Amino acid sequence: MISLDIRKKLLGINLDVDLEINSGDFIALSGKSGSGKTTLLRILAGLEDARGEIKIEDEIWLDAKVKKAIQEREIGFVFQDYALFENMSVEKNLLFVSNDKELCEHLLKITHMNEYKNHLPSQLSGGQKQRVAICRALMRKPKLLLLDEPLSALDPQTRSSLQSELLTLHNEFKTTTILISHDPSEIYKLASRVIVLDAGKVINDGSPKDILLKTKGSQKLSFSGELLDIKKIDVIYVAIVAIGQQIVEVVINEDEVQNLKIGDLVSLSTKAFSPQIRKT
Repeated sequence: MISLDIRKKLLGINLDVDLEINSGDFIALSGKSGSGKTTLLRILAGLEDARGEIKIEDEIWLDAKVKKAIQEREIGFVFQDYALFENMSVEKNLLFVSNDKELCEHLLKITHMNEYKNHLPSQLSGGQKQRVAICRALMRKPKLLLLDEPLSALDPQTRSSLQSELLTLHNEFKTTTILISHDPSEIYKLASRVIVLDAGKVINDGSPKDILLKTKGSQKLSFSGELLDIKKIDVIYVAIVAIGQQIVEVVINEDEVQNLKIGDLVSLSTKAFSPQIRKT
Protein backbone atom coordinates (compact mmCIF):
# COMPACT_ATOMS: atom_id res chain seq x y z
CA MET A 1 0.00 0.00 0.00
CA ILE A 2 1.18 3.52 -0.85
CA SER A 3 -0.19 6.39 1.23
CA LEU A 4 0.12 10.01 0.10
CA ASP A 5 -0.92 13.08 2.06
CA ILE A 6 0.83 15.96 0.28
CA ARG A 7 0.41 19.71 0.42
CA LYS A 8 2.37 22.36 -1.47
CA LYS A 9 1.66 25.93 -2.50
CA LEU A 10 2.17 26.45 -6.22
CA LEU A 11 1.74 29.43 -8.51
CA GLY A 12 -1.98 30.13 -8.44
CA ILE A 13 -3.02 26.82 -6.81
CA ASN A 14 -2.54 24.81 -3.64
CA LEU A 15 -1.65 21.17 -4.21
CA ASP A 16 -3.58 19.12 -1.65
CA VAL A 17 -3.67 15.39 -2.39
CA ASP A 18 -4.65 12.59 0.01
CA LEU A 19 -4.59 9.15 -1.66
CA GLU A 20 -4.06 5.47 -1.04
CA ILE A 21 -2.77 3.32 -3.89
CA ASN A 22 -2.60 -0.47 -3.86
CA SER A 23 0.82 -1.98 -4.53
CA GLY A 24 1.04 -3.22 -8.11
CA ASP A 25 -1.64 -0.85 -9.45
CA PHE A 26 -1.23 1.02 -12.73
CA ILE A 27 -2.52 4.54 -12.05
CA ALA A 28 -3.21 7.16 -14.71
CA LEU A 29 -2.97 10.76 -13.53
CA SER A 30 -5.06 13.06 -15.69
CA GLY A 31 -6.17 16.69 -15.70
CA LYS A 32 -5.59 20.04 -17.35
CA SER A 33 -2.12 21.52 -17.75
CA GLY A 34 -1.14 23.29 -14.53
CA SER A 35 -3.31 21.10 -12.31
CA GLY A 36 -0.31 19.78 -10.34
CA LYS A 37 0.29 16.38 -11.97
CA THR A 38 4.01 16.73 -12.71
CA THR A 39 4.65 18.45 -9.37
CA LEU A 40 3.05 15.48 -7.60
CA LEU A 41 5.38 13.07 -9.40
CA ARG A 42 8.42 15.23 -8.63
CA ILE A 43 7.47 15.31 -4.94
CA LEU A 44 7.17 11.50 -4.93
CA ALA A 45 10.62 11.28 -6.52
CA GLY A 46 12.14 13.69 -4.01
CA LEU A 47 12.87 16.31 -6.66
CA GLU A 48 10.65 18.90 -4.92
CA ASP A 49 9.85 19.69 -1.30
CA ALA A 50 6.38 19.44 0.18
CA ARG A 51 4.60 19.15 3.50
CA GLY A 52 2.78 15.99 4.51
CA GLU A 53 3.56 12.30 4.39
CA ILE A 54 4.62 9.71 1.85
CA LYS A 55 4.55 6.10 3.02
CA ILE A 56 5.57 3.28 0.67
CA GLU A 57 4.46 -0.02 2.19
CA ASP A 58 6.00 0.21 5.71
CA GLU A 59 8.70 2.73 4.77
CA ILE A 60 8.40 6.47 5.42
CA TRP A 61 9.78 8.59 2.57
CA LEU A 62 8.45 11.89 3.89
CA ASP A 63 6.96 13.20 7.12
CA ALA A 64 7.65 15.92 9.69
CA LYS A 65 10.94 14.26 10.68
CA VAL A 66 12.00 12.27 7.61
CA LYS A 67 12.84 13.33 4.07
CA LYS A 68 14.51 10.60 2.07
CA ALA A 69 16.98 11.76 -0.55
CA ILE A 70 16.32 11.00 -4.23
CA GLN A 71 18.92 8.22 -4.34
CA GLU A 72 17.39 6.56 -1.26
CA ARG A 73 13.93 6.28 -2.82
CA GLU A 74 13.33 3.12 -4.81
CA ILE A 75 11.87 4.79 -7.89
CA GLY A 76 12.20 4.73 -11.64
CA PHE A 77 11.38 7.99 -13.45
CA VAL A 78 10.81 8.32 -17.21
CA PHE A 79 10.45 11.76 -18.79
CA GLN A 80 9.48 12.87 -22.30
CA ASP A 81 13.08 13.70 -23.18
CA TYR A 82 14.66 10.25 -22.54
CA ALA A 83 17.62 11.65 -20.48
CA LEU A 84 20.01 8.93 -21.70
CA PHE A 85 23.79 9.08 -21.43
CA GLU A 86 24.76 9.98 -24.98
CA ASN A 87 28.32 8.64 -24.67
CA MET A 88 27.17 5.19 -23.51
CA SER A 89 25.74 2.32 -25.51
CA VAL A 90 22.21 1.07 -24.87
CA GLU A 91 23.53 -1.80 -22.75
CA LYS A 92 25.86 0.45 -20.74
CA ASN A 93 23.01 2.90 -20.07
CA LEU A 94 21.17 0.06 -18.33
CA LEU A 95 24.18 -1.48 -16.57
CA PHE A 96 25.15 1.94 -15.20
CA VAL A 97 22.04 1.70 -12.98
CA SER A 98 22.61 -1.91 -11.89
CA ASN A 99 25.23 -4.41 -12.97
CA ASP A 100 22.59 -7.11 -13.48
CA LYS A 101 23.36 -8.42 -16.96
CA GLU A 102 20.60 -11.04 -16.85
CA LEU A 103 17.93 -8.43 -16.10
CA CYS A 104 19.43 -6.11 -18.72
CA GLU A 105 19.20 -8.77 -21.43
CA HIS A 106 15.67 -9.69 -20.37
CA LEU A 107 14.40 -6.10 -20.52
CA LEU A 108 16.01 -5.48 -23.91
CA LYS A 109 14.45 -8.69 -25.24
CA ILE A 110 10.93 -7.75 -24.07
CA THR A 111 11.23 -4.32 -25.71
CA HIS A 112 12.84 -5.69 -28.90
CA MET A 113 16.00 -3.68 -28.28
CA ASN A 114 18.51 -6.52 -27.80
CA GLU A 115 19.90 -6.16 -31.34
CA TYR A 116 20.62 -2.47 -30.62
CA LYS A 117 22.43 -3.00 -27.31
CA ASN A 118 25.76 -1.74 -28.69
CA HIS A 119 24.25 1.34 -30.36
CA LEU A 120 24.63 4.87 -29.00
CA PRO A 121 21.44 6.90 -28.29
CA SER A 122 22.25 9.16 -31.27
CA GLN A 123 21.81 6.12 -33.54
CA LEU A 124 18.30 5.38 -32.28
CA SER A 125 14.82 6.65 -33.17
CA GLY A 126 12.65 8.44 -30.63
CA GLY A 127 10.66 5.30 -29.89
CA GLN A 128 13.83 3.25 -29.42
CA LYS A 129 15.28 5.84 -27.06
CA GLN A 130 12.13 5.76 -24.96
CA ARG A 131 12.28 1.97 -24.81
CA VAL A 132 15.81 2.26 -23.43
CA ALA A 133 14.69 4.89 -20.90
CA ILE A 134 11.88 2.63 -19.67
CA CYS A 135 14.22 -0.37 -19.42
CA ARG A 136 16.76 1.71 -17.51
CA ALA A 137 14.09 2.86 -15.05
CA LEU A 138 13.24 -0.79 -14.32
CA MET A 139 16.85 -1.88 -13.80
CA ARG A 140 16.64 -0.86 -10.12
CA LYS A 141 13.51 -3.01 -9.66
CA PRO A 142 11.83 0.09 -8.20
CA LYS A 143 8.89 0.07 -5.83
CA LEU A 144 7.41 2.96 -7.80
CA LEU A 145 7.64 3.73 -11.54
CA LEU A 146 6.80 7.33 -12.47
CA LEU A 147 6.02 8.14 -16.12
CA ASP A 148 5.60 11.79 -17.10
CA GLU A 149 3.95 11.68 -20.55
CA PRO A 150 6.77 9.49 -21.89
CA LEU A 151 5.00 8.65 -25.16
CA SER A 152 3.46 12.01 -26.08
CA ALA A 153 6.12 12.98 -28.66
CA LEU A 154 5.89 9.69 -30.59
CA ASP A 155 3.89 8.93 -33.73
CA PRO A 156 0.65 6.97 -33.22
CA GLN A 157 2.00 3.62 -34.44
CA THR A 158 5.14 3.77 -32.28
CA ARG A 159 3.08 4.99 -29.34
CA SER A 160 0.66 2.08 -29.63
CA SER A 161 3.53 -0.41 -29.82
CA LEU A 162 5.20 1.06 -26.73
CA GLN A 163 1.91 1.01 -24.83
CA SER A 164 1.71 -2.75 -25.42
CA GLU A 165 5.30 -3.20 -24.24
CA LEU A 166 4.63 -1.10 -21.13
CA LEU A 167 1.65 -3.31 -20.34
CA THR A 168 3.77 -6.45 -20.82
CA LEU A 169 6.45 -5.07 -18.49
CA HIS A 170 3.86 -4.09 -15.88
CA ASN A 171 2.17 -7.50 -15.97
CA GLU A 172 5.52 -9.21 -15.46
CA PHE A 173 7.18 -6.96 -12.86
CA LYS A 174 4.01 -5.78 -11.05
CA THR A 175 5.68 -2.44 -10.32
CA THR A 176 3.32 0.17 -8.91
CA THR A 177 3.13 2.69 -11.75
CA ILE A 178 1.84 6.26 -12.00
CA LEU A 179 1.48 7.60 -15.54
CA ILE A 180 0.66 11.17 -16.53
CA SER A 181 -1.27 11.15 -19.80
CA HIS A 182 -3.81 13.27 -21.69
CA ASP A 183 -4.61 10.46 -24.14
CA PRO A 184 -7.91 8.71 -23.26
CA SER A 185 -7.12 5.64 -25.37
CA GLU A 186 -3.71 5.29 -23.67
CA ILE A 187 -5.28 5.61 -20.23
CA TYR A 188 -7.98 3.07 -21.05
CA LYS A 189 -5.45 0.61 -22.45
CA LEU A 190 -2.94 0.80 -19.61
CA ALA A 191 -4.50 1.94 -16.36
CA SER A 192 -6.53 0.09 -13.75
CA ARG A 193 -7.47 3.36 -12.03
CA VAL A 194 -7.72 7.00 -13.14
CA ILE A 195 -7.17 9.95 -10.81
CA VAL A 196 -8.16 13.37 -12.16
CA LEU A 197 -6.59 16.54 -10.75
CA ASP A 198 -7.88 20.08 -11.10
CA ALA A 199 -6.26 23.09 -9.43
CA GLY A 200 -4.25 20.80 -7.16
CA LYS A 201 -7.23 18.77 -5.90
CA VAL A 202 -8.52 15.29 -6.79
CA ILE A 203 -11.87 15.84 -8.50
CA ASN A 204 -12.47 12.33 -9.86
CA ASP A 205 -11.17 8.87 -9.01
CA GLY A 206 -12.33 5.59 -10.50
CA SER A 207 -11.95 2.97 -13.17
CA PRO A 208 -11.06 4.04 -16.74
CA LYS A 209 -14.53 3.02 -17.88
CA ASP A 210 -16.27 5.12 -15.21
CA ILE A 211 -14.07 8.17 -15.81
CA LEU A 212 -13.67 8.09 -19.59
CA LEU A 213 -16.91 6.61 -20.94
CA LYS A 214 -19.10 9.71 -21.17
CA THR A 215 -22.35 8.25 -22.48
CA LYS A 216 -25.51 9.00 -20.54
CA GLY A 217 -28.92 7.39 -20.53
CA SER A 218 -29.73 5.88 -23.93
CA GLN A 219 -26.67 7.34 -25.68
CA LYS A 220 -24.75 4.76 -27.69
CA LEU A 221 -21.62 6.80 -28.45
CA SER A 222 -20.20 10.02 -27.09
CA PHE A 223 -17.06 11.96 -28.06
CA SER A 224 -15.50 15.20 -26.87
CA GLY A 225 -13.81 17.61 -29.27
CA GLU A 226 -13.13 21.21 -30.27
CA LEU A 227 -15.45 23.19 -32.53
CA LEU A 228 -13.32 24.44 -35.43
CA ASP A 229 -15.91 26.01 -37.70
CA ILE A 230 -19.62 26.31 -38.54
CA LYS A 231 -20.65 26.51 -42.20
CA LYS A 232 -24.06 27.16 -43.73
CA ILE A 233 -24.72 24.99 -46.78
CA ASP A 234 -28.03 25.84 -48.44
CA VAL A 235 -30.52 25.62 -45.60
CA ILE A 236 -28.49 23.51 -43.17
CA TYR A 237 -25.60 24.22 -40.81
CA VAL A 238 -22.55 21.96 -40.57
CA ALA A 239 -20.22 21.99 -37.56
CA ILE A 240 -16.57 21.01 -38.10
CA VAL A 241 -15.24 19.30 -34.96
CA ALA A 242 -11.74 18.00 -34.12
CA ILE A 243 -11.87 14.75 -32.15
CA GLY A 244 -8.37 13.58 -31.32
CA GLN A 245 -6.54 13.16 -34.63
CA GLN A 246 -9.76 13.20 -36.67
CA ILE A 247 -11.93 15.98 -38.16
CA VAL A 248 -15.68 15.25 -38.42
CA GLU A 249 -18.68 17.12 -39.86
CA VAL A 250 -21.97 17.21 -37.97
CA VAL A 251 -25.27 18.67 -39.12
CA ILE A 252 -26.72 21.00 -36.48
CA ASN A 253 -29.87 23.13 -36.27
CA GLU A 254 -30.19 26.92 -36.07
CA ASP A 255 -30.90 26.89 -32.32
CA GLU A 256 -27.64 24.99 -31.69
CA VAL A 257 -25.72 27.50 -33.82
CA GLN A 258 -26.85 30.35 -31.53
CA ASN A 259 -25.35 28.60 -28.49
CA LEU A 260 -21.98 27.71 -30.04
CA LYS A 261 -18.84 29.64 -30.90
CA ILE A 262 -15.60 28.65 -32.60
CA GLY A 263 -13.14 27.15 -30.10
CA ASP A 264 -15.81 25.70 -27.79
CA LEU A 265 -15.18 22.27 -26.32
CA VAL A 266 -18.19 20.22 -27.32
CA SER A 267 -19.62 16.76 -26.77
CA LEU A 268 -21.03 14.74 -29.67
CA SER A 269 -23.39 11.91 -28.88
CA THR A 270 -25.83 9.68 -30.68
CA LYS A 271 -28.56 7.32 -29.62
CA ALA A 272 -30.11 5.29 -32.40
CA PHE A 273 -27.80 3.94 -35.05
CA SER A 274 -25.74 0.84 -35.72
CA PRO A 275 -22.06 1.75 -36.00
CA GLN A 276 -19.75 -0.23 -38.26
CA ILE A 277 -16.20 -1.02 -37.18
CA ARG A 278 -13.46 -2.13 -39.52
CA LYS A 279 -9.68 -2.32 -39.54
CA THR A 280 -7.97 0.70 -41.17
